[in-house]
Amino acid sequence: MKKGILLLAILFVFSCKNETKSNGKLNVVTSTTMITDLVKNIGGDYINVEGLMGSGVDPHLYKASEGDVTKLVNADVIFYNGLHLEGKLVEIFEKMDSDKETIALADEINKKQLIVSEYFASNYDPHVWFDINFFKQFVEKVTIVLSEKDPINAEKYRENEKRYLADLNKLDEDVQGVVDVLPKEKRILVTAHDAFNYFGKAYDFEVVGLQGLSTATEAGVQDVQKLAAFIIDKKIKAIFIESSVPKRTIEALQAAVKSKGHDVVIGGTLYSDALGNAGTAEGTYVGMYRYNIKTIVSALQ
Repeated sequence: MKKGILLLAILFVFSCKNETKSNGKLNVVTSTTMITDLVKNIGGDYINVEGLMGSGVDPHLYKASEGDVTKLVNADVIFYNGLHLEGKLVEIFEKMDSDKETIALADEINKKQLIVSEYFASNYDPHVWFDINFFKQFVEKVTIVLSEKDPINAEKYRENEKRYLADLNKLDEDVQGVVDVLPKEKRILVTAHDAFNYFGKAYDFEVVGLQGLSTATEAGVQDVQKLAAFIIDKKIKAIFIESSVPKRTIEALQAAVKSKGHDVVIGGTLYSDALGNAGTAEGTYVGMYRYNIKTIVSALQ
C-alpha cells in the first residue's frame, strides 16, 4: 500500500470509533523489537502489546502494511524510538499525534548526550538503545506512561520497572567485565553500518560502519577499498555481519582485503536494528546484548 493511501486510510479510520478492548487491557503498539521487549517487561500480563516490526526487520526501510492500520488505530498508546530511526513511519506517527498518544522514547535523552549525524533528518544517530543507560531512560518513561494510562495497575508496573532496571544494571556490569579482557588496541569494531557508535562510546571501542548510519545509503567501491586499507593497517582480525542488513557488503569487504594479500575473517552476525527470533535468548534485549558482546570479544581476541 502506497504511503499516501495508507495515511488516508488511517485518517479515515480515526474518524470512526475504535474497537472495544475485549479484555479491558491497554492496547499498546510498539515499533522496533527492542521497544516491544521493553514494554512487555514493564507491562507484563496487564497490557496487550503488538509490535509492528519482527526479527531481522530493518526499521530504516520499514513500510507500514495494511495490517498495521488496525493495530495503530486501536492502540491506546504507541511507543517508538524516534530520531528518524523509523524513517518511513515518521509521517504516519506525526499525523496520528493529535488523535493518539504517540511517544518517541529518544526524546527523553538530553540532546547534548547524543551523537551528531548528518545522515538523519534529526541530525542525531538514532541507535541509542546500545547505550544501556539510555535504554534505562526508555524504561522509566514507559513505566510513567503506563501508570498514568492504567493507574489501577501502576504498582505492578513500578515493581516490574524495579526488577528490569536491576537486570539492566547487571547487564552493564557483565558487559564491562567481558570488554575488560580485550586490549584497547583490539577494540575496533567493523560492521555493515554504524549502528554501534553508542556501544563504542560506552565501552571504549572504535566503531566503523561500511554503509554509514542508515542502511538506506549504499557503500560504493571507494568506500570498500578505503575500509579494506584501514583493516590491513590496523591488523583487524574480524569484521561482522548484521542480522538486519544484507551480508553481501561485508563479504565484498572481506574479498577486498584478501585481494590485497591479507586476511580477515567474518567474526559472526551481530544483532543491531532488530532482536533475534522470539522465544530465543537473542530475542530479548538483555540476551541480544550478551550475545553481541561475547561474539565481538571472542572474534577480536
